[in-house]
Amino acid sequence: MEQTNIKTWAECAPRLVAVAAGRAPADRVIQNGQWVNVHTREILPNHDIAIASGRIAFVGPDASHCIGPETDVTQADGRFMIPGLCDAHMHIESGMLTPAEFARAVIPHGTTSMFTDPHEIANVLGLHGVRMMHDEALMQPINIFTQMPSCAPSAPGLETTGYEISPNDVAEAMHWPGIIGLGEMMNFPGVINADPKMLAEIAATQAAGKTVGGHYASPDLGPNFAAYVAGGPADDHEGTCEADAIARVRQGMRSMMRLGSAWYDVETQITAVTEKGLDPRNFILCTDDCHSGTLVNDGHMNRVVRHAISCGCDPVVALQMATLNTATHFGLERELGSITPGRRADIILTSDLTALPIEHVIARGMTVAIDGKGLVDCPHYDWPDAARNTVHLGRHLGASDFIIKAPAGANTVQANVIGVIENQAPTKALTATLPVENGIVEGDLKTDTCQIALVERHRATGGVTNAFVSGFGYVGDMAMASTVAHDSHHMIVVGTSRENMALAANRLGDVGGGVVVFKDGEELALVELPIAGLMSDRPATEVAEKAQAMMNAMQDCGCSLNNAYMQHSLLALVVIPELRISDLGLVDVRSFEKIDLLKGTT
Repeated sequence: MEQTNIKTWAECAPRLVAVAAGRAPADRVIQNGQWVNVHTREILPNHDIAIASGRIAFVGPDASHCIGPETDVTQADGRFMIPGLCDAHMHIESGMLTPAEFARAVIPHGTTSMFTDPHEIANVLGLHGVRMMHDEALMQPINIFTQMPSCAPSAPGLETTGYEISPNDVAEAMHWPGIIGLGEMMNFPGVINADPKMLAEIAATQAAGKTVGGHYASPDLGPNFAAYVAGGPADDHEGTCEADAIARVRQGMRSMMRLGSAWYDVETQITAVTEKGLDPRNFILCTDDCHSGTLVNDGHMNRVVRHAISCGCDPVVALQMATLNTATHFGLERELGSITPGRRADIILTSDLTALPIEHVIARGMTVAIDGKGLVDCPHYDWPDAARNTVHLGRHLGASDFIIKAPAGANTVQANVIGVIENQAPTKALTATLPVENGIVEGDLKTDTCQIALVERHRATGGVTNAFVSGFGYVGDMAMASTVAHDSHHMIVVGTSRENMALAANRLGDVGGGVVVFKDGEELALVELPIAGLMSDRPATEVAEKAQAMMNAMQDCGCSLNNAYMQHSLLALVVIPELRISDLGLVDVRSFEKIDLLKGTT
């Protein structure tokens, strides 16, 4: 499947040259705007842009020689003309939407290019699922490039996925038209230890001349970090502080700074540019994970750029980090990321570079949104039944499946507990003294400790792994379950009541996946995600409304964390420290070892 609605430069070159020279008319001319040149970091008033065949033919003070009888003339009226925004690292599945509906949601916010890693669906449906995401991405009126997932499972031996990705899968995908590189290399211990499988995936990507994405989720910036960089990853988005950003760019990586629905890592890292004065060309902005509510209500990359500016970044530098820097990193500087001849005509008109209202969005030379309203169709892939039937519990679950038995004679136990950190992906490895009642270990709401379970849902084994988590603030009898459970995407259930946990888990089994909240035996909210248990092909506004109801239900159960759903969905991500849960047990990600849930008794 080839990318739709855009011709290659070679196909367009004769016409682009003719239009620029005035020998042929442009399809469209934008007049009298302020040209924001991200190559030179200049703002040049009173400039025009001529567009032909979806690409930019001419930029200069006067494009009247490009205007013919059929040319569409658009008045910029002195507004800033900026390149369409690029998201350098993100997962469409985290929006709870398919590529088509995600595109429909972000186009009015000025996003015209996305570099997506569909490793969520790879864990559920393997290479076939990646291909479906890739194919729907190519159908869209904006640029959605796909990174072939690298790590399914993310940590071999510590989790079980629905499918595994092999070096042969990576080598095959490198020939697909929309593949731009290798997705985030989360198995950083594997790279550090020269794991042949990981290095083979990286080698296949580099042999294809494509970019290797990084994911170094460790605070260790010593020899292990150097070994990871030597292993080939070209960027990293897991930094959380200034030292992380500096270390990455000093070693020749691009530092990707993210602002998603729950990850707020721009403010703590952008000081490397704004205060330390490092060259901003090697810094890139991205979202990583944005759910539908954020997209509908707050924005996408426009939100990230505004935030970077509010953190003290020069507006044009912030724009570079969301346009040209991204394009350059992926080898697409001659294709997109700036308003210059030959590039795809992805352009935003805005009246304010700081507030960044997205007033007029042009993608591939066509108007796709005006004043927040999308004006273009986003075609859907025909998702097969195999993609809509992926939750296999194997049996009906009961409250007894969520019992944690105490050692004989114990009155209390010492337990390892996963500690949630607001607005960050890492967790804390905590310990807690928990009561024992009738031989069963109970949570302790006085110390904000409740139960967490991972329910196997790929192979119908009926397996349930139980542990404890702290930080959500839940009260009363409740439970929340989700089949979005990065990265293996089994089912995570968190609750204060085993009966409610069983109700929540069975409900998701019945509807084929999603997110549900129960309180006192009653369902408060449900977000159906029938495609791979991860996505909905319903409109983003509809999904966002249900997602908001879900977050309101979490608040009704006592949780006041910002976007706590995102923290919930990452509690099984066994490649980010410190403590996680998997279908194989409790995992200490500092040592990449399984550990016992109970440490001792009294």
